[in-house]
Amino acid sequence: GQPGSSEQVRVRGTTSINGSDPLYVVDGVPLDGGGLDYLNPADIESIEVLKDAASAAIYGARAAAGVILVTTKKGKSGTMRVSYDGYYGSQEPARKLHLLDAEQYATLRNESSLAGGKGVVFANPASLGKGTDWQSQIFNNSASIMSHQIGFSGGTDKSTFYSSLGYFDQNGIVASPISWYKRLTARFNGSHKIKPWLTFGENIGYSYIRNQGLGNTNSEFGGPLSSAINLDPVTPVVITDPTILNDPGSIYNKEPVVRDALGRPYSISNYVGQEETNPLAYIKTQQGNGYNWSHNIVADGFVGISPIKGLDIRSTIGTKLAFYGSNSFSPIYYLNGSQGNTITNYYRDAEQVFIWDWENTASYNRHFGLHNVTALIGQSAWEQTGSGINGNFQYMPVTSLGQATPNYSLPNADKVAGGYDNVAHTVSSEFARLNYSYDEKYLLEGQLRRDGSDRFGANHKYGYFPGGMAGWVVSRENFFPTNNTLTFLKIRGSYGVTGSDNLAEFAYVSTVSGGRNYTFGNNYEIGYSPNAPPNPNLKWEQTTQTDIGLEAELFHAINVDFDIYNKKTTGMLLTEQLPLYVGASSSPIGNIADMTNKGIELEVRYKKQVGKVLLGLSANGSLLQNRVTSLGVTPYLTGAVNQSSLYELSRTTPGYAIGSFYGFKTLGIFQTQADVNNYVNKSGQMLQPNAKPGDFKWADLDGDGTISPSDRTFIGDPTPKYTFGFTATAAWNGFDIVVFGQGAGGNKIYQGLRRLDIQTANYSTRALNRWTGPGTSNDYPRLVDGDPNNNFTYPSAFNLESGTYFRIKNLQIGYTLPQSLVRKATLQKVRVYVSGYNLITFTHYTGYDPEIGGGTNTSIDRGFYPQARSFQAGLSVGF
Repeated sequence: GQPGSSEQVRVRGTTSINGSDPLYVVDGVPLDGGGLDYLNPADIESIEVLKDAASAAIYGARAAAGVILVTTKKGKSGTMRVSYDGYYGSQEPARKLHLLDAEQYATLRNESSLAGGKGVVFANPASLGKGTDWQSQIFNNSASIMSHQIGFSGGTDKSTFYSSLGYFDQNGIVASPISWYKRLTARFNGSHKIKPWLTFGENIGYSYIRNQGLGNTNSEFGGPLSSAINLDPVTPVVITDPTILNDPGSIYNKEPVVRDALGRPYSISNYVGQEETNPLAYIKTQQGNGYNWSHNIVADGFVGISPIKGLDIRSTIGTKLAFYGSNSFSPIYYLNGSQGNTITNYYRDAEQVFIWDWENTASYNRHFGLHNVTALIGQSAWEQTGSGINGNFQYMPVTSLGQATPNYSLPNADKVAGGYDNVAHTVSSEFARLNYSYDEKYLLEGQLRRDGSDRFGANHKYGYFPGGMAGWVVSRENFFPTNNTLTFLKIRGSYGVTGSDNLAEFAYVSTVSGGRNYTFGNNYEIGYSPNAPPNPNLKWEQTTQTDIGLEAELFHAINVDFDIYNKKTTGMLLTEQLPLYVGASSSPIGNIADMTNKGIELEVRYKKQVGKVLLGLSANGSLLQNRVTSLGVTPYLTGAVNQSSLYELSRTTPGYAIGSFYGFKTLGIFQTQADVNNYVNKSGQMLQPNAKPGDFKWADLDGDGTISPSDRTFIGDPTPKYTFGFTATAAWNGFDIVVFGQGAGGNKIYQGLRRLDIQTANYSTRALNRWTGPGTSNDYPRLVDGDPNNNFTYPSAFNLESGTYFRIKNLQIGYTLPQSLVRKATLQKVRVYVSGYNLITFTHYTGYDPEIGGGTNTSIDRGFYPQARSFQAGLSVGF
């Protein structure tokens, strides 16, 4: 939800434990390690997702996680056309958490303190009223969003062009002064036919992005969102009590506390500390004191030659040149006893990435009789390099970023610089593809790619990635009956192999590092030694995929696509387990682990004219099962850690989905002391002798007669088992409407919004249903300082919630003015519309947003920046 945050795409599940981002190819230029945020969506003509390995195999060692092909708009011959597309809207949070107010918080804190053997904390909770709603303090209910684009296109039968200028501006709904994103884009695409046999062209895109964001989203360790959730509502926003303000011994007069525009100090909580600070004070320290920037140029130029009929030879050179960095300033401030800054620091960094790709292909197409053959051969070379430099300038005599500059004369000790040069990553490839069809009835396709990468070991410098597809259009057979029910039927199957070269540089050799210092005689020497033994067999992670499907048309109006697939990734990278007697400082990386994704996909499309109304409906759904099948000799990999107990929240182990939730199993809550006394082991000893009524009853799964870490088990799957969506459209007399909905389900989310290691942190209103006596609750335990039974600190299903949801993602209603009116104004088209995004979500999840990701730690919510609900009004004009 944060403005400018990158999209996270998973194509048919999580492909690898080492990263599952697909390969993006924009106008033929492969872009490793980057999304599409630099692109203006209005410039995109089409997006194609290569899901099955047979189609993705042509991209070889970088296509294991799928390939997304993006094609930008091109010009058309004819009179030059000018278009404007723009919208303006307002955003707001779709929901807020239900947290305790001041009276409720004080009541529960007294109860917890007394249960822990301490005194009353608040003498009169009723006198505190509602207190401070910290969420309302940081949320913006009218954050603006706008987009403007002007495009030009046209040309002749020999030369066409498309160009555009775009501007996008979005403010965040959380801490808007330090959460914003601005993007300026420009594009020029052209194609020119010099001779009947000679064509050349170019696609050039540029973007400048400037943004500021909350750097610690989905983190319990501070930041405005985490603080708003965990701070007590008793603390006011600012201090107005003259007794405190006039007290020389007050912390507000002794420390450089942050103050508002009226000079009032932002309050500091007496109850909740550590990283949780007054969010408005934190925002004030960051406002105007930092931003990120980037320049992106993605371009390609091509030359095409057609020397004879059917033969097309093409050479394309593509590049991506990106410059990016940040400027920030940290003033002197005091937020609480553990959070503050005692010196000024100005930080600046500048980095760059350069990618070039040279691809040459020759394609030949031939028709003879009922046969159609197309053959393609090609070669490509790809390289990526990068570098960066940064510096910190301390004790600068300024108070804001606007005043900071490296021109200040500072002692060398107050200037600390760093930098890096990336090793060039190079890939050399050859590929070929053959397509054959007979009477458009029998279809065959085969392809092979050979990739060589500088990241592969000496024994596997080149990998081969084959793919094949066969199709049979049954409805073209003579025996297929003529009917109006099943009017088209095609059966197809495919198999392919793809890879991932997401390896570290020089992982296959034995590199040397310092820091292995030792004493030799009377001297202290700096030592160097190998980090790990070499692995000349290191190679790509390999993904094989089988796909069987069918395509059908029913009643001349309904199209159905159905697929069953089995995707297996082998040789995923893990650290080799070496015996200690080898004497290595660390272990090498090897191709060890395996994982599978099996699934079913169904898509149904319907389009029909009913009177004057044009109706359309597209619906899709998929089922997915993810399983790790091998980790070699490694029994499991740990995921995110519970901040209070240091137990991991998730594990990756064979037989379960990646990052499955792991913890203790509960058997309800002890209602009486007799329940505690009667919960005994085989020897008659109490299993939980320190438990009290109101505590969780933990399951002794290993049967050893005690509750210990070995009693943990897998308690939930973070990967959605099914996803679905639909788009409904209708058009009538110039009016049009589009409704888009989507959802997912079958997974669990770890709701970790409350800081468990801060017992005074605020609670959700769910805590009002806590156990307070026999029969009052069997799922929410008692509150007690110290949590002696680990009711909250042990990871268990108590913190797991259903991740199932359905969301109306977009609703748009538009009206296109009649041509009779438009032509009078010498225009071609005028359309106005209103739209709403994330309008309503149906879910039982109690966090901000059930639509969350997170890589290996998928579905762990510690304060994701929620997506906004927005309302927009737009205008499209064609000249």
